[in-house]
Amino acid sequence: MSSAARTPTRTVPAGRDLTLDLVRVACVVLVVFAHILFSGVGRGSDGSILIERTVEQQTWFDVASWIADIMPLFFVVGGFAARAGWASAQKRGVTEDEFVRVRLARLARPALPLFVFFSVALGAARMLGIDPTLVDTVAIGVGSPLWFLAAYITAQALAPTMMRLHARYGGRVLVVLFACVVLVDLLRFGLVRGVLGVHSLPPDHYGVGDELAGIPNVLFVWLFCQQVGFFLYDGWFRRRSAWLLIALMAGGYGLAVASVPLMGYSWNMLANQWPPTLPLAILAIVQAAGLTLLHRPLTALTRVRAVQGMMLLIGSRLMTVYLWHLPVVMILIGIELLLPIPMPAPGGALWWWTRVPFLLLVLAVVWMLSIPLARFEKVPPLGAPRLQIATPLAVVLFLLPPLAISAYGLDLPLAAAGLVLTVTALWLTGGFGSRERAVS
Repeated sequence: MSSAARTPTRTVPAGRDLTLDLVRVACVVLVVFAHILFSGVGRGSDGSILIERTVEQQTWFDVASWIADIMPLFFVVGGFAARAGWASAQKRGVTEDEFVRVRLARLARPALPLFVFFSVALGAARMLGIDPTLVDTVAIGVGSPLWFLAAYITAQALAPTMMRLHARYGGRVLVVLFACVVLVDLLRFGLVRGVLGVHSLPPDHYGVGDELAGIPNVLFVWLFCQQVGFFLYDGWFRRRSAWLLIALMAGGYGLAVASVPLMGYSWNMLANQWPPTLPLAILAIVQAAGLTLLHRPLTALTRVRAVQGMMLLIGSRLMTVYLWHLPVVMILIGIELLLPIPMPAPGGALWWWTRVPFLLLVLAVVWMLSIPLARFEKVPPLGAPRLQIATPLAVVLFLLPPLAISAYGLDLPLAAAGLVLTVTALWLTGGFGSRERAVS
């Protein structure tokens, strides 16, 4: 893809495509807004607290989720960025181990204060004797986005290996990954649901057994999406005609839609996100084609000063916004509940009208919170690894708590484990830095 114009507020590296920065920011803002729409909290007639996933109850939600679920695109863009970053790193003589350690630090450092917060908050809730059911409901909600940490560090840690395979085998790697995705889903929905006699359950009624059977696709689906990003970087999509890209999108959507009744997937794409399923892999190709078609208007958008400001404002704190937005949402709702003011009923007209102002409030609060947390977004020059196998060991240690939290829900032991293992992962890989100057 061609490079975009420079912003007046920072220097853009040669060859950098600002449309990808715009897409990343837009994806995160959309995730924040979606979680706000999910967070329907109010009071019942008896004064009790009501918590519901409001947007999911709308008749149009399942259809909208096929467009609004942009996580495949996020991993596609991550693959593009990994290819660009690795090409630059090789010119500077950076080793694969250093490359992976930097990517680990970019995720683990922002996650560290979040695990501190969760550990303290859940510990305090237990000491104060707050209703465990309410605590569990809130904790599971605020911990739900952490699956991304496990999935993204896995994909990024394997990126150098997958790029070598891409250079040697090209599209055959996609075929193998796609076949692995299908096999895992056949085992998950065929054996687990069919042989065990649970095939009559609604498609989105997944249990822990189903989830554990689908865990391998945390690897295969997101690696597939990242691999599509390598093709995007190589210009494969750009070299296709607009009509072929449209046909690719139409065919992809058709295949994904056909797979839902065939395999027993949920029509809600967000329900297919954990553990990820075949439709998300297909959507990666659809969304990469769509991004290519929209490249020219998106490039024009990056030249608009207001958009440049938003990209700088949010883009420089992207991980902080993603990790902290749900705790901030819950804190703001808690303040609403404490104040003696009426709350709009979830799903009512007033509730819907206040969602965009509430989004702006959440982003403003997260930005203020990011001021003291900004240093965790910067990766300092890394110290020497503590062990010969420090990097792969640290990656595994870091991804285990988010994986467990996604499967079983956030609680005090898992929050504490996340804190301890994140610190250990950073210590093993020199992620706390040295006395040299920091790099962004």
